[in-house]
Amino acid sequence: DSSQDDLWGKLICTNFKVSFIPQDAPAKQLSHFLLGEHDIPLTCLDQVVTVNDTKGKRKVLGSNQKLKFNPTELILYCKDLRIIRFCFGEAGPESAKKVCLAIAHYSHPADLHLLFGFEYQGRRYHEYKAKRVNGSTPRGGLQTPIFDRPSDWDREIKRTGASEWRVCSVNEGYAISPSLPEYIVVPASLADQDLKQYSSFFPDNRIPLWCWNHPSGSALIRMASITDPLHQRKIDQRVFTAITKSHPHRSEVIRLDLDKCLPNIQDIQSAFFKIRQICVMDPFEESEERWLSSIENSRWLEYVRVCVLFLCFFSFTCTEEEDRDLNCIVSSLVQLMLDPHYRSLIGFQSLVQKEWVMAGHRFLDRCNHLKKSDKEESPLFTLFLDCVWQMMNQYPAAFEFTEAYLTVLTDSMWIPLFSTFLFNSPKQRNQHLDFAKNKAIPQGEEQSVYFPPVWDWSQQFSFKDQTLFNNPMYVGKGAACVQNGEVKTFRRTKKTYSSTLRGAPASMRNGLKSGEETLPRRGSLVSELKPDFSPVKDVVESPSERFFRDWFSRPIDQQGLLIPLLTPSHMALWKLFFLRWVPEACIPKGGSITAYHKLCQLVDEIEILQIQLRQYKGPSPGSTPLPSPSESRSDQRRMYFKASFPDDPSTPPDFLTSSFPFTPVGNLCRRNVHGTPISKFLNGAKIWLSTETLANDTV
Repeated sequence: DSSQDDLWGKLICTNFKVSFIPQDAPAKQLSHFLLGEHDIPLTCLDQVVTVNDTKGKRKVLGSNQKLKFNPTELILYCKDLRIIRFCFGEAGPESAKKVCLAIAHYSHPADLHLLFGFEYQGRRYHEYKAKRVNGSTPRGGLQTPIFDRPSDWDREIKRTGASEWRVCSVNEGYAISPSLPEYIVVPASLADQDLKQYSSFFPDNRIPLWCWNHPSGSALIRMASITDPLHQRKIDQRVFTAITKSHPHRSEVIRLDLDKCLPNIQDIQSAFFKIRQICVMDPFEESEERWLSSIENSRWLEYVRVCVLFLCFFSFTCTEEEDRDLNCIVSSLVQLMLDPHYRSLIGFQSLVQKEWVMAGHRFLDRCNHLKKSDKEESPLFTLFLDCVWQMMNQYPAAFEFTEAYLTVLTDSMWIPLFSTFLFNSPKQRNQHLDFAKNKAIPQGEEQSVYFPPVWDWSQQFSFKDQTLFNNPMYVGKGAACVQNGEVKTFRRTKKTYSSTLRGAPASMRNGLKSGEETLPRRGSLVSELKPDFSPVKDVVESPSERFFRDWFSRPIDQQGLLIPLLTPSHMALWKLFFLRWVPEACIPKGGSITAYHKLCQLVDEIEILQIQLRQYKGPSPGSTPLPSPSESRSDQRRMYFKASFPDDPSTPPDFLTSSFPFTPVGNLCRRNVHGTPISKFLNGAKIWLSTETLANDTV
């Protein structure tokens, strides 16, 4: 239809993806080894819609359905928020119908074994076996722990100083619970026999799961809810007593019931559907005037805020009906706030692996990979990543990774080649690996290398593209900063936050205000909680309020405790995720990427100067070895954008936009992109109200 954004090419359906190959393919900024710029994994498809303009017909296609008309258009609604429209003006009617039916059929697999990952990994097994270590390729000498063996848990116990806890193999072979990992961490004073005896009191036999230990000795525990009061008393007497003994001061266990305090999975799914509708589906020219209020009314940012808000009440036992949804979010965010290790790239990946994958989050159901039940679908992991982005947005120097990394991580949920986001539990993962092993791998081979986790990024991106994950502003361990003209080094201290770990304020026990039993579902969740930590109060401050006031008055230690700001104005829309495919929201040579571009160049120049300085001085005792000539090559450097030279232009490159490294071209279901009323006005379009009309108006 003569739009500048039309692309001509071939549309192909395979058993892995819908692939569109343009005649004139533009150069890609982020080169994906598995997907082309306009390719869509079949698991990423949300709806397949066929249209016949001449007959005015439209049909949503499912598996094994018939199509009684010849489609002139195909619209694909994707779970990564893309909407791609194909027109069959030059294609024959039969071939158009055939490809539409094929896409609908293969995007609705009848069984998990039919997902492409099982076929793909069988073929690639021998080729990549020698390159993998325990299912993952080391990155920079480091490796993300998978937590499928006792040694991974032992290292975590030692790292956090949890001397009163031990690794337990009571669930080996999933003898107690199918949704827990085979190896768990329990109080040293609690016997295996006690765990077996009391496991039947919990849903799905999910005994309390240790997450993390604070330097003060407090432990973060997650567990499923117990409804029987008699069972609860027995758990209090034995299990909670053992948890209390693990604390050096024998502090009481404080519990937080997340089912009463946070939105349920249906609320979260509804909010995500609404914000997706506003950001991607509704034309900007029709919704611009009410856009901000529509975003607010979707309640997505409210749910993000209420999740972040709960981090500020350090209740160290989180309970939820099944311990597989909201507990994943809260336990992960608490550790992210308290422990700088989890704000490094490897640390963050180990956090997701430990608190989501091995803890039994139902990725298969919540992502709805098999499209069997919309009621079970809910973007809980996306909500978690949005909360992480909010903290990154407030403390950009505290995280080693970037928002591009978080966005790529969300996209990886829809690529069915990795074990991370494909299964509901560790047991299900192992069962299906056995199936795949029998199908494609010789007997006796190590199966852990068969379905690799997503953390092996070399399967998707080149080393250069992986440098987009590196934050140039990151203040790592031992890094120096300047405060009041004095160079200081960040050190992690217990004093910073140990006083807050003795429990929530009396008015906020179990996350509820005094006299409140539950938070209303229909009203504002956040308004029923303590709204903020204002530095000035007219009433007597509680110890917790005094702590927050003192904390916000001090310079931020990027390697210490991070407390997010909680007022609604501090909750922003994650634009790179929600608006990256929208042309109207794309700013050429604008957005945060321009600052990232300059910072990368500056850091790269500093690192080059450091290398040259070390080469000039020569190696000193105990210093790192001088890099070899090959290590100083541009393709081995840590920053994506390299240092500029005096002859280089000062303006950002033309390919930089606010959507970088993604591009909205060809990815939106619009016949033409005319722009919004404001853009028309700024471009000299017709002004509807003349100056005379405005002058005659009275206020």
